[in-house]
Formats: sequence, C-alpha cells, structure tokens
Amino acid sequence: MIKNILKDKPTKLFLFMTAFFVANALIAECIGGKLFSLERALGFEPHPFSLLGEEGLTYTLTCGVLLWPLEFIMTDIVNEYYGPKAVRRISYIAVSLISYAFFMFYFAIRIAPNKEFWITSNVKEGVPDMQAAFSVIFGQGMWIIFASLVAFLVSQLLDVWVFHKIKKVTGEKKVWLRATGSTMISQFIDSFIVLFIAFKIGKDWTYQRTLSVCLVNYSYKAAMALLLTPLIYLIENRIENYLGKETTAKMKAAAMGEDHE
Repeated sequence: MIKNILKDKPTKLFLFMTAFFVANALIAECIGGKLFSLERALGFEPHPFSLLGEEGLTYTLTCGVLLWPLEFIMTDIVNEYYGPKAVRRISYIAVSLISYAFFMFYFAIRIAPNKEFWITSNVKEGVPDMQAAFSVIFGQGMWIIFASLVAFLVSQLLDVWVFHKIKKVTGEKKVWLRATGSTMISQFIDSFIVLFIAFKIGKDWTYQRTLSVCLVNYSYKAAMALLLTPLIYLIENRIENYLGKETTAKMKAAAMGEDHE
C-alpha cells in the first residue's frame, strides 16, 4: 500500500509542494531579521520620500520578502490542483512547524554556552561574542514572531477564498487574474497585520506611520506578484506535462468542486 501511495504522481507532487512550502516559509522567517536596501541592491542610492505625511521613507525591506512571493505562488498552485482544504492544511502545518522552530531557537539561546572556546571563536572575523550574535540573529522579538505567524495564516486563508471567488466567475480561463488578484489582496493584508501587531501595538507606532510603511512594503510585493505571473504559467505547464492533461483536468475539477462542500 505504501509503495502504491509513493508511486502515485499527484501524491508525490503534493508531498514536494508541501515540503517546499514549509521550508520556504521557515527560511523566510529565519532571514527576516536582516534588513536590506532595495535601492542599493538595484545599484543606486536611496532617495527618501514622503507618504501620507511620513517623511524619510525608503525601500528598506526584510530579507524575508525575497521568499514570500514564492510562497503565495505555491498557494495558488496548490489551490488550483488540490483545493482550499489542501492549502489550509499545509498552512496549518507551516505555522505549527515555524512555531516549533522558534521554540527550539529560544531553547538554544537559553542553554548555557561554551565559554572556554565558542564565545570568542570568531573574534578575528569581527564577532567578539558568539552568544550575543546567536541571540540577536535567532532571538527575534516576540511581537514580530507573533505578528508574522498571524499575518501568514490570515493572508493564506484570504488568498484561498479570493482565488476561488474569482475562479467561480472566470472558470478555467484567466489564471493570471485569480492568481495575481488573490495574491495582491492577501499580500496587503499580510503587510498590514505584521506592521500593526509588531509596531503599532508592540512599538506604539502611529496609524499614519504604520500605514505609510505598509504601503511602501506592499508596493514591492505587488510589483513582484505581477512580475512573477509568467512563473505560474510555467509551473502549471510543467505539472501538466508531469501528470498528463486528463489527470490535471480531473484534479482541477475536484479542487473547484471542493469549494462547494
């Protein structure tokens, strides 16, 4: 029985997608503590601007945003072939495992370090205290962790709902509309929830600053959603070649029918 399950192509594909989805989300959370300048990454100096009365804004983003667009693409692909229940299931798995990972990070930070060798082992590389460095890198603030997990789960569930609402109207046509449309709506909610919980509640930011920074972050995410739209067609084409047209047609029909259960 196990051999038959593991030989089943739709099952193998779902296992791969689930593993990629969870790993990608966990990596994004882990590297999210580093900020980078999008302007400098593109080769030019930042030019601060104002938005909603908030001065000095630039495209300073977390490294996590480099991976989140792929997460929402995977959401739409799983939604297309396996339905909303599958998306919800892998979302719950991702949140559970990310929570577990942060618990283990906290445990690793609190455990007594080796003082004889490890703490000063990278002084020549400019890191005088490895315990402090380890704590800063892996010990993200609780507000940020909580905000990130809530935003991720809410935006995922919203993405599923919007995707199927659009698909009910368009049918099998206009993949770009339901995929990009659901992503752009859910990404805005994701951006706002993170900033609202982590900085409006956690750091007492004003609503003006929260919303202005949200719009800056969202503009990047929206641009990436549009730029990566061709990738959705490429992935769907590869899936159809792997599973066959008949199987993919049945899977899409079943995924759409699941929304009516």
